[in-house]
Amino acid sequence: MKINSLNLTSLLLFANLVTLTTGFGQTDSPKKYISPKTADPIKIDGNLDERSWKKAPWTAQFVDIEGNKKPLPYQHTKAKMLWDDAYLYIAAVIEEEHIWAYQEKKDQIVYLENDFEVFIDPDGDGENYYELEVNAINNTFDLFLPKTYKKGGRAQLKWDIKDLKSAVSIEGTANNAKDKDKRWTLEIAIPFASLTNEHVPAIIPANGSEWRINFSRVNWQHEVSEEGKYTRKRNVDTGKVLPEYNWVWSPQGVINMHYPEYWGYLQFVDPKEKKNK
Repeated sequence: MKINSLNLTSLLLFANLVTLTTGFGQTDSPKKYISPKTADPIKIDGNLDERSWKKAPWTAQFVDIEGNKKPLPYQHTKAKMLWDDAYLYIAAVIEEEHIWAYQEKKDQIVYLENDFEVFIDPDGDGENYYELEVNAINNTFDLFLPKTYKKGGRAQLKWDIKDLKSAVSIEGTANNAKDKDKRWTLEIAIPFASLTNEHVPAIIPANGSEWRINFSRVNWQHEVSEEGKYTRKRNVDTGKVLPEYNWVWSPQGVINMHYPEYWGYLQFVDPKEKKNK
C-alpha cells in the first residue's frame, strides 16, 4: 500500500492523538489468530473445499485502518489461515459489488487498483519483513523490506516469493460495469522456505511459534469511462484521484501499514501435539 505523505514527525504526533482518542495506536493490543496445522493436502484453486479449511476459524470482519475513529467498511472482508511443514495458507473472502482489475503483469503496482495485501514479519522484530499484494485477476506484487520506511528502508521490488501459489474464484464477472458482483475468494500458499534472502534465513515455524502478520484491503471509489472501463474516481474540482479506503484485520491506528509493531499476531498450533501433552 502507498505511504502516507505526512512526514515522520507528523505521523508520530498523529499516532499519539489516535491513541488518546480512539484506543488504537501504541496502547491497543493487536489482534491474534491461532492457526491450526493441517495434515490434509490443500489444493490452491480459490474454492476452500478442503475439510481443513472448514475447521479453521474466520477472523473478525475487517475494520478501517485507523480503527474506530472511522466508520466500519461498507463491504465485508474476512480471512483465515492454516499451515503445514512447508506452507502458510491464507484464504480471504472479499465482498465487492464491482470487481475490477486490469493489471496483469507480475509486479505491477497492484495497489493502484483494488487488492488484498499480506504483511509478514516472521521473527517479530519490526525489520526484514515481507509484503504480498494480489488483485482479483490473481496478479501478484511482492517485495522485501530490510527495515521500515520511517527508518530509511527501501523496498526490494525484484525480490520474489519463490514457488508462491495463489488462485482466485469470482462470484460475478470481473471488469463488467453493467452488472453487480458478490465477492471474490482468494487462496494463497506461501512457502516458509521462500521467506528469505541472501542476508535473512528462512524461519520454519513449529507448534507454538508466533509471528507478526496483518492483512489489508485497498478499495478505491470508482467511475466508469465511456468505453465501459472502471477507473479510479477523481475529484471533479481538482482532477486528483480520491483517496482509497484501507480496511485491515488488526487496526494500525495510523494510515500506514509499515508499522510492524502494530500488526496482529499469528500463533501456529498443532492440534495433534496439543492432544499428546
